Amino acid sequence: MDHFSSVVDRIRQSMSRKGNCLDNAVMENFFSHLKAEMYHRKKYDSATVLKRDIVEYIHYYNTERISLKTGGMSPAEYRTQVEKQ
Repeated sequence: MDHFSSVVDRIRQSMSRKGNCLDNAVMENFFSHLKAEMYHRKKYDSATVLKRDIVEYIHYYNTERISLKTGGMSPAEYRTQVEKQ
């Protein structure tokens, strides 16, 4: 395993109360998607490439990725619709 992948694998997500992922369900959901859709089985040789891919994934997640919870809209589309109401 390359160095960057081993570092990423040791990152722990913060939680409000020790060991209670339900306190931070929105971020837990985001990180599970990030791991499965962007990072899964990929090896990074540099932090620069990893950072670029994360930034690109966040943009994709917010502006293009549809969600059944929002009626098939991206988070940005849903936010715009809610603001109009």
